[in-house]
Amino acid sequence: MKAADVISVDKEILNGTPVFKGTRVPVKNLFDYLEAGDSLHEFLSDFDYIPKESCLAVLKLSEKLLIDTQIHESINR
Repeated sequence: MKAADVISVDKEILNGTPVFKGTRVPVKNLFDYLEAGDSLHEFLSDFDYIPKESCLAVLKLSEKLLIDTQIHESINR
């Protein structure tokens, strides 16, 4: 799944903050929940109109970014 399938960036919506496609919910909210110790289930309960598959896709995209060799190279410098 591509980022554009689940994330929208539009300067007219929250000044270009990345949001879950079709919503005004910033993607950062998902990470804020997880960072605070809340579960994905809790996030989905509060934002029940966001598909679980979209959240999982965002997490998978983040994982891919972290395992990208360019990131590893910059960390090891």
